Amino acid sequence: MLEQLREEVLEANLQLVRHNLVLFTFGNASGVSRQDGLVVIKPSGVPYDSMRPEDLVVTDLEGRTIEGRFRPSSDLPTHLALYRAFRSIGGVVHTHSTHATAWAQARREIPCLGTTHADTFRGSVPVTAAMESAEIEADYEWNTGQAIVRRFAGADPAELPGVLVAGHGPFTWGSTAAEAAHNAVVLEEVARTAFLTFSLNPQAPPLTSVWRDKHFLRKHGPAAYYGQK
Repeated sequence: MLEQLREEVLEANLQLVRHNLVLFTFGNASGVSRQDGLVVIKPSGVPYDSMRPEDLVVTDLEGRTIEGRFRPSSDLPTHLALYRAFRSIGGVVHTHSTHATAWAQARREIPCLGTTHADTFRGSVPVTAAMESAEIEADYEWNTGQAIVRRFAGADPAELPGVLVAGHGPFTWGSTAAEAAHNAVVLEEVARTAFLTFSLNPQAPPLTSVWRDKHFLRKHGPAAYYGQK
């Protein structure tokens, strides 16, 4: 079932390893088939180096396992909350990559200081509000997703394809699982370079909106001209 999506999601998970975004069995990537209403996600606690396409778990958008011999990632409810709220996305990634997690633990958004950032994020990478005790004690992973969704009220997830969950770590998304993994790599680099920038100049200013939008829209706007057709 969903053989091609399984292959794509496996590759997205392995990209996290190749780019040093995860340790041990930390992190997860998923993809959704909107046509089938099904999600493919990494199994919980299975080592990346032994993972095969058939090890991935298929669930519906309510979290019921449709196919798979393993339990799905414990973060599945967060992924489902994002798929249900952000109808345009096709893949979700969660890591605990070092620099992005540091910003999440500091509970600080990452301001758009340079064009590397603006190429992917049209503004600051947002951080959620801290979760309440009641949210943590009951339906924790689902409520993590709801904290993200609340933070994006009035924002466009296509223009800001990632978020820092306060005290936790980063989530990214994209039109595919591969794009979500790509954005996870970019987010970690943006977090690292922002940290280095502020260590050199604590008063470093953000890009102007004109400069920021120029870089974002030349890649993602209706008149985008970056790359090949």
